[in-house]
Amino acid sequence: MAKHGKKYTDSARRYDRDRLHDATEAIELVKGFATKRFDETIEAAFRLGVDPRKADQMIRGTVSLPQGTGKSVRVAVFAAGDAARQAHEAGADVVGSDDLVAKVEGGFLDFDVAIATPDLMGQVGKLGRTLGPRGLMPNPKTGTVTTEVGKAVGEFKAGKVEYRTDRYGNVHVPIGKASFDVAGLVANYDAVLDELMRAKPASAKGRYLKAVTVSSTMGPGVKIDPTRAIDSAAVRGTG
Repeated sequence: MAKHGKKYTDSARRYDRDRLHDATEAIELVKGFATKRFDETIEAAFRLGVDPRKADQMIRGTVSLPQGTGKSVRVAVFAAGDAARQAHEAGADVVGSDDLVAKVEGGFLDFDVAIATPDLMGQVGKLGRTLGPRGLMPNPKTGTVTTEVGKAVGEFKAGKVEYRTDRYGNVHVPIGKASFDVAGLVANYDAVLDELMRAKPASAKGRYLKAVTVSSTMGPGVKIDPTRAIDSAAVRGTG
């Protein structure tokens, strides 16, 4: 039987699937469970009191993680002319217009974020069935349809991530890697929480933040007290 380190043992002893923790304690537990040989991703899941079937309650946007994501983000840019040059200079991994559209139609999907200039959206729109289900379709709401492609590329490379509600009103956002220190993960978590509180639809009724869970790629979920989460966001001025 494999021996676990003190951090894992202490975490397992403190772990109660039903207990509600504060963010710092929950993240400490999650880091303790991330014992695999690869650098596991830490993710936060928020269950919101919204009805995604209603257009005005479908939440979608972006948030910049102050400590970054801990992964290399591959960015594809649909642009031509000067915009294409700006994308290249900003570090985009692949840039093109008609040729890139054709490449994606042919099965190329080796990127994490797709950005497009407005003038190319007519052509990019043809890729909806390919990019849409993968969450890669450029959208003005997430800043991925823009004339400032250089700025957008830089932001996504630096740690900007997209979020959106799924059909059940849940939002899943990566907040870093298990190798991050607790303070860095908490800072990223706070940034996501604050963004979601700001994005609360005016039409949402009842309790907005219903549940919060953090977990590593291979570890169990640890619950965060939503009431304390709301209070902490309020202290920062976003609750």
